[in-house]
Amino acid sequence: MKTIEPVSIWDNGQVVEAKVLNTYAINVTLGTSAVFYYQLFAENVDLTLGMQVAQGNLTMTGDAYTQWTIDSYAWDWVAGQLNLTITGDYVPPVPPDPQPITAE
Repeated sequence: MKTIEPVSIWDNGQVVEAKVLNTYAINVTLGTSAVFYYQLFAENVDLTLGMQVAQGNLTMTGDAYTQWTIDSYAWDWVAGQLNLTITGDYVPPVPPDPQPITAE
């Protein structure tokens, strides 16, 4: 998953900011094309992954497909198709250490 510059998404009658992009190849026809499934997520106040606010499929063909040799190219291609700017890797926050239970 990647963090992105926030983008406004209309969802169920309200505007929600998407801040996280997820994508993966769901169908690859070797030598021809690749279909990528993408999801855009909001973030919760505690910076955990929030609700999905958009999703869909994109098909990479032609020169884009022949140039795809590393994952970062695919991430950049998907972001470009969606007019998004990737800002980094999404790293979920680490929950605080639980407090030990002491007997009284």
